[in-house]
Amino acid sequence: MRAYDALPAELRDWVAHAARPWSPRSCLRLWRRAMAEEGCPKRARARLDRAEAAMLARDPGMA
Repeated sequence: MRAYDALPAELRDWVAHAARPWSPRSCLRLWRRAMAEEGCPKRARARLDRAEAAMLARDPGMA
């Protein structure tokens, strides 16, 4: 739970509403990369949404 609590607020909110379970470590890695490349929390969240949608498309049983 500490790892989840240590996530940035925007990312914690995204994880709380995600369609599939994410480990804090994996979503933080994606978040950092998205923030570095996108530079904006809103665009970074959209990128995480796309990553999750791609995962769900590959394995519909995850939804």
